[in-house]
Amino acid sequence: MKLMAAAMSALALTVVPAQADALRDTIARDMPGLMDIYRDFHANPELSFQEFKSAAKLAAEARKAGFDVTEKVGQTGVVAVMRNGPGPVVLIRADMDALPVVEKTGLAYASKVRGTSTAGVESGVMHACGHDTHMTAWIEIARLMAANRKGWSGTLVLIGQPAEEMGLGARAMLDDGLYTRFPKPKYTLAFHDTGDLAAGVIGTIPGFALANVDSVDLTVRGLGGHGAYPQTTKDPIVLASAIVMRLQTLVSRETSPFEPSVVTVGSFHAGAKHNIIPDEAQLQLTVRSYGDKQRDRLLSGIARIAKGETIAAGVPDERMPLIVVREPHTRATWNTPAFTREVHGKLTARFGSERVIETTPTMAGEDFGEFGRADAGIESTILWVGGQPADKLAKAKAEGVSLPSLHSPFFAPEADKVIATAAEALVATAMGLMPVAG
Repeated sequence: MKLMAAAMSALALTVVPAQADALRDTIARDMPGLMDIYRDFHANPELSFQEFKSAAKLAAEARKAGFDVTEKVGQTGVVAVMRNGPGPVVLIRADMDALPVVEKTGLAYASKVRGTSTAGVESGVMHACGHDTHMTAWIEIARLMAANRKGWSGTLVLIGQPAEEMGLGARAMLDDGLYTRFPKPKYTLAFHDTGDLAAGVIGTIPGFALANVDSVDLTVRGLGGHGAYPQTTKDPIVLASAIVMRLQTLVSRETSPFEPSVVTVGSFHAGAKHNIIPDEAQLQLTVRSYGDKQRDRLLSGIARIAKGETIAAGVPDERMPLIVVREPHTRATWNTPAFTREVHGKLTARFGSERVIETTPTMAGEDFGEFGRADAGIESTILWVGGQPADKLAKAKAEGVSLPSLHSPFFAPEADKVIATAAEALVATAMGLMPVAG
């Protein structure tokens, strides 16, 4: 990886197109080796808080590039620090964990790994969310920033984060002293690949980008008995069904159409035999929102509806429903608006308006927002980087069909375009935030 100092010093976001090619061309030359790294990550995925080999690979690459590296932060996290003179601290995150999914892509390097989650469930394991592209881009960012120390001034902190899929890894690293043991950032940056954008297209979202995610366990209690004598029972299946239907009004009738919210009942279990009315029914809900007040309204509404329907069914007071909101929940990700718009504008100057768009928020969850929430002075943004082949995406939209998305066993992004675009965007952004004085 050799670049002339004059060319590399021009890698800030305001470079002219001819100079911008120096960075792009370097990444293109590095791509064959990066794809080898990517295929290795993809073929060897690891579940949340089990990212031992992935973390070791990131740590080794960062050390080779000259970073001070600390491992086992927040269980399996990696922190790589490069102090390079006066200036702001910029943090760039990549998440490392894979999903309990059996891969069905048919790729030559498809995962055949099986593993057991922290919940004790054994399954196939796959990078169905693209974190393998995140880690590969992270390695290229480390190499490029280290090779161009003369082009920026400040402190760069690169972190490999565990357990994003559980919504626990960011807090685990923060609780383990990320901002006390290591330089606290002024800016936090990340990207996530997506199946909703064409490969190589960058999406920005000022403000709320990803949602609060709550998992709610609701036990509806009745009085069981013989299916032939329902009048002697308080049927929890009928009661739970009424609760399910009423819960839909939390969004359709109690929430402003301008406040995105989701209440989904994803699991309904009750009974064991045709002719027995059970004592209980078990519901599992996922609840999505953006603002903290809206989250509180939805959760309190679930409790109110469950209790109200139970009273209406004539169930005794001692058989009121049991509600458990699982903690910790994943909190919404907020992209600092002015900062995100500034990044958007400068990336547009680099990539062109066809490759940088302002896109819409999603109700999916992502714990990257914790790094910005930890201190009010931090400016933060996470970018989307498209991974779908452009021709396939256009054809699918024209025909009204869906392509495999994140978490699908068939999801296989154009990894080279994701890695190249993300590495260039984040290196350029970081260097623009840490200009050389004078």
